[in-house]
Amino acid sequence: MRILHCSDFHVLTHYAGIPWRQLGWRRLPALAELYIHKRGEHFAYAKPNVSRLVEAALTLQVDHMVVSGDLTGYAMEEEFAEAAKLLEGWGLSPSRLTVVPGNHDCYARDSYALFAKHFGVLLQSDMPEYAKEGPFPLVHLLGEEAAIVGLKSSRLPFLPGASFGYLGRAQREGLEALLEDTRLQGRWVGLVVHHAPLNPKAKPDKPHHAFYGAQHLLRRLASPQYALLHGHIHHRYMHPSTPSRPALFCAGSSTWRGREGYWLLDIKGGRLHSFAEHTLPALGET
Repeated sequence: MRILHCSDFHVLTHYAGIPWRQLGWRRLPALAELYIHKRGEHFAYAKPNVSRLVEAALTLQVDHMVVSGDLTGYAMEEEFAEAAKLLEGWGLSPSRLTVVPGNHDCYARDSYALFAKHFGVLLQSDMPEYAKEGPFPLVHLLGEEAAIVGLKSSRLPFLPGASFGYLGRAQREGLEALLEDTRLQGRWVGLVVHHAPLNPKAKPDKPHHAFYGAQHLLRRLASPQYALLHGHIHHRYMHPSTPSRPALFCAGSSTWRGREGYWLLDIKGGRLHSFAEHTLPALGET
């Protein structure tokens, strides 16, 4: 079983032509990132880069693709539609693809509804009895030796820029119950969440960007049977498993110009057999 893990596409639209009322007050201050932090430049090739990720998955004979959130720039419907269209070449099927929403996919009150509108077919769980918050925890059983469990850590921010995440009690209780299910015995389980439990230095992230409650999750998953796949921090890195946590894979931003890439995970005998970081040449180089 071969899994490609990518994240943080940040597919952008043309905001200049959109009326302020349609953008909404939550997006307006956030759009300053396009210029102050040069997001417009960093993600100028997001769309062709998603197409290249699909091509890589097909070439490498991947069985399942995981996208750990932030498919859009600012949760506009055009961005969700474009991201879904770009992934159609891989296949919008729960057996082929798992996506979870990131904080950029939850910017406004209608954002998660738009995410569900365009990716709803992927939110069908193989173990729906454990879904406690919408479709989450979301389970995709892959063959006989692997499973992907999607979690929703992203919330409507009380203010733009408050991009921290957490799991609600309902999801935690659902996860606790499903991990005891005999259908997961003998399988490697990849848990997909957007926010980063640990930064590249193996420390908790900055308070406004952190994943609250992550330490409890890491302790519960401290076994070679599990790995935690995430994004949110735009650098690719991994932390090996220890007696107190599972292996952690951050896919960074797979479309950020100069940082394009993904993780490739090979599962054998119900365990993580090997993994490798893959990079893509930057587009638009002069």
